[in-house]
Amino acid sequence: MLEPCGGGFLPEGTRRLAAIMFTDMVGYASLGQRDESLSLAVLDEQRKLVRPLLMKHSGREVKTIGDAFLVEFPSALDAVRCAYDIQRATREFNISLPEPRRFQLRVGVHLGDVVESGGDVSGDAVNVASRIEPLAEEGGVCISRQVYDHVRNKIELPLTSLGVKSLKNLADPLEVFKMEMPWSRMKDVEASHVADRQRIAVLPFENISPSPGDAYVSDGLTEETISTLSKITGLRVIARTSVLRYRGSHRGIAEIGRELGVGTVLEGSVRKMGDKLRITVQLIDSGTEEHLWAEDYDRRMEDVFEVQKEIATKVAEELRVKLQPQEKRRLGKKSTEKSVAFTLYLKGRYYWNERSREGFGKAREYFEKAVETDPSYAQAYVGLADTYLLMAFQNLITANEAHRKAKYLIQQALEIDKTLGEAHTTLGYIYQDTGDWREAEIELKKAIDLNPSYPTAHFWYSILLTWEERHNEAITQAKKAEELDPFSPSIIIAVGQALTYARRYDEAIELMTRIVQANPDTYNPRFILTLAYIYKGEYARALEEAKRAIAVSKTPTERVVASLGLAEAGLGHIVEARKILRDLQQRHAQMILVAALHNSLGEKEEAMRCLETGYQNGDAGLGWVKVVPNLDNLRNNPRFVSLIAKISSPRNLTAET
Repeated sequence: MLEPCGGGFLPEGTRRLAAIMFTDMVGYASLGQRDESLSLAVLDEQRKLVRPLLMKHSGREVKTIGDAFLVEFPSALDAVRCAYDIQRATREFNISLPEPRRFQLRVGVHLGDVVESGGDVSGDAVNVASRIEPLAEEGGVCISRQVYDHVRNKIELPLTSLGVKSLKNLADPLEVFKMEMPWSRMKDVEASHVADRQRIAVLPFENISPSPGDAYVSDGLTEETISTLSKITGLRVIARTSVLRYRGSHRGIAEIGRELGVGTVLEGSVRKMGDKLRITVQLIDSGTEEHLWAEDYDRRMEDVFEVQKEIATKVAEELRVKLQPQEKRRLGKKSTEKSVAFTLYLKGRYYWNERSREGFGKAREYFEKAVETDPSYAQAYVGLADTYLLMAFQNLITANEAHRKAKYLIQQALEIDKTLGEAHTTLGYIYQDTGDWREAEIELKKAIDLNPSYPTAHFWYSILLTWEERHNEAITQAKKAEELDPFSPSIIIAVGQALTYARRYDEAIELMTRIVQANPDTYNPRFILTLAYIYKGEYARALEEAKRAIAVSKTPTERVVASLGLAEAGLGHIVEARKILRDLQQRHAQMILVAALHNSLGEKEEAMRCLETGYQNGDAGLGWVKVVPNLDNLRNNPRFVSLIAKISSPRNLTAET
């Protein structure tokens, strides 16, 4: 049935250029045959959702044809933006609905001649749009080459060519492009793991203690349970940073399972009364939401390690994972015999995870007290070492000081427990940052063998491989890190970063654009996207992204500020670039950042002086000098060649007590 159009009619027989959108609801005909009343209700919901979006983007609803919309737009850009908004809104709308009431749309857009007749339109644009629409995926958008040419540099979403298509009843073949939705990357992860019950997420344990101040216990037990399960080789365990987003969430287990790409979910609660704990856990199949196992534990704080062992053993049993003898030994080993030390350690990790100057101060205090309480508590040494290293990364202490202190602490930890994967990871990072790349690789591989579900080990190994210009291996390790921690603000950039320094800029830009769309308030993806544009020479796009990265940062980091300077310099905005250079110098930023900006301003000698000073100061991350593209013009300089040889050679590092 035809319905009246919403925007009035144009003169009869008017021929003009217009952007035409054609939408269609997937599976509507078969739904109508099964349940007519439900199909009409779904159709009504679809129209209520779509029509306000047409108005928002200046779309004129020409007519509906059953479940389909025919819409005219004044520009191709309006049509494409509207198409994306429709698919985004539909996806968000479906989340809260039961499966029978959900709907999916396909959208096609073309730019061409139309003829007005009685309020209806016909012509080339309508015919092509209707033929392109079926090529779209469920929830997808396809556009013609004509539309692509008008919007390619005006939207952030990647547009991928599907090749030249022969379309029904059209004489000439046509190149068709598909819009890459920001959530499509997660769909790939979900699909690859949909039936994998041995891929598991531990949701944040709920704190049901009388005192809100006991939240550190539930947070700590969540982290420790993840760490314990990660020691089992047959399981792939999602990292803490990715499950933290579900704290206090009312999302269903099936939805969480789809988002994380896991087949099994462990959830629980903790109630603390004095030194007594009541821990409740349940293991759930994320596909069917069937409870596989549940248990209550009434224990004292000093018995918590036994509880973790029992939970891990039961999870392995239910998921039919055979525990190896060495895994059983590791699960049975208590980290500490002193509950006070364990409590102090949990408080240390609680504040360490805040990633702030104040948080690091409190974390250091609690980890030091944990070590004093139990000098044989290996994990407390690792926590303290990690605190120093992150303080150096945020420029709160010098890298030299952090490396010396952290190396001593990790050596203490490994003397106590050589099977601690986290300790080998941290030691690998220290070797990596101080030029001993051979030892770094040994330690990082050992860490991955001991704890294959520890994403940080894969991430740091990816960086090491990048520095060694083993780019394909780096990308592989980055993908493993992202699979284990898909929502971490730090790790979601792993693959994009590896692609960027492999100089596969188009792939990096396509990937990071999708991630930016899915994480608009996270600055890290925008920073990597900025670098990819800079290294590709697209400085205007880089400047846009750098400004957005700064806008979403609470306190912009030096590297984000430096990327803005590089973009300004690339565009020839010398005054703006020099202002940023002075800001970096006043901040005492790492010399590699200052050097890169000097070099972009044509000051090669000053750039070399800064790089050499950075090496003398022991700056962190010097390995990037070897692969940064905007230092390419220095690579034949004998001083630069000498510097690279020094950076990739072991430097003397005396562990500091």
